[in-house]
Amino acid sequence: MTNSQAFADRLFTAALGAIDVLSVHLGDRMGWYRALAEDGPATPAELVARAGGAGRYATEWLEQQAATGILVVRPDGRFVLPEGAAEVLTDPSSLAYLAPLARMIAAAAVQMPALLEAYRTGGGVPWSAYGTDMRESQADMNRPWFEHALPAALAGVADLHALLSRPGARIADVGCGAGWSTIALSGAYPEAQVTGFDVDAPSIDLARSNAARSNAALSNTARRDEAATVEPRRPAARAVSSPTGGLSFRLADATTLESGRYDAVFAFECLHDLSRPVETLAAARRALAPGGQLIIMDEAVADAFTGPADEVDRLMYGFSLLICLPDGLAHQPSAGTGTVMRPSRLREYAQEAGFGDIEVLPIENFGFWRFYRLLA
Repeated sequence: MTNSQAFADRLFTAALGAIDVLSVHLGDRMGWYRALAEDGPATPAELVARAGGAGRYATEWLEQQAATGILVVRPDGRFVLPEGAAEVLTDPSSLAYLAPLARMIAAAAVQMPALLEAYRTGGGVPWSAYGTDMRESQADMNRPWFEHALPAALAGVADLHALLSRPGARIADVGCGAGWSTIALSGAYPEAQVTGFDVDAPSIDLARSNAARSNAALSNTARRDEAATVEPRRPAARAVSSPTGGLSFRLADATTLESGRYDAVFAFECLHDLSRPVETLAAARRALAPGGQLIIMDEAVADAFTGPADEVDRLMYGFSLLICLPDGLAHQPSAGTGTVMRPSRLREYAQEAGFGDIEVLPIENFGFWRFYRLLA
C-alpha cells in the first residue's frame, strides 16, 4: 500500500467515525436510544410510537445503526440496543456515559462558518454562540464524575479533606457551569458553605435548577428511608436535612471574590478557557483565608508536545480547535491558552499570579483530568 493509499484509508475511516458521532447525536436528541433501552427492541413504527419522530427517518436511522454495528437487528425485524451500548448512550449516572460527547461535537460543527471566519481574522467564537447543546453536553459529560468520583478523590488527599470538613468552611467553585461540581462539593461537605460562580447567565440558571432538583431528590430519599425504618404506631422522625443546605450560586467572575474569605477555591476544567487566567488566579489567591488552598482540575495532557501524540492529547486538541481556543480568543486581551494547557503553562500562570509553584495531587484515574494544588 502506498503512503497516499494509507492516508486515504485513514481519512475514510475517520469519515465513518464522524458519521457515527452525528448519528449518535440524532438518536440521543430524538430519545430513540432511551426508548430502546427502557422498552426493549422495536420496529421503526414501534420506535416512533414510543418516542416520536417521522417513520421514514426512523427506518433509515435504525438501519444505519445496525449497519455500523451499534444496534443489532433480529429476524423479526426489531432492532436491539445491546446492554453495553445502552450504558454508554443512555445512563447519565455511569462514568462510561459518552452520548454528550457526540452532542458536543455536533454543537461545534454547527459553528463551522464562524470558526472559519475566526481562523481567518484571529477573532473568536464565544461560548454563548455554541448554544444549549454545548452547554448541556459539557455538564452531562462531567456530572457522573463529580457525583460519583469527586468525593472519594478529595477524601484521599488528607489535608485537603480535613480543611473542607471543618464546620462552616467556606468553599468557592469558580467557573461552575451547570453546577454539578458545586453540588457534589456541598453533598460531600454538608457543614460547609459552598458557592458556585460563573459569568454565563444560562449556566447559573441551569445550576440553580439542578441544585433544586438534587435537593428535592435527596429529601424524597430521606423521607422514604425514614418511612421504611419507622416502627408501627410511632411518629416518623424529623426529615434529614439536605446536604445542599449551604449551597448557593452567583452570576459573577473570580475578581468579585471577597478577600480572605475562602478556605478553598476550586476551578474545575475552566482555567484554560479563560482569556485572563493570571487575573483569575490572582483574584483567587487574594480570596483565600490563611491556610486556604486553590485547587485546579484541568485536562490530563502530556507534559510536553509530541507528534504523533496519545489519544488524550488528540482529543484535547480537537476540543481546542473547535471550542476552547475560539472561546478564549473571543474576549480580548486574551492569553489564548486553549484546551492543551500543559503543567509548565499552568506553572507560569501560577507564578505570575503570585504563587510559588504547583503540585499534582495524588488523584488518579479521574477521567480525562488532573488535579493541581497551587502553592504559596
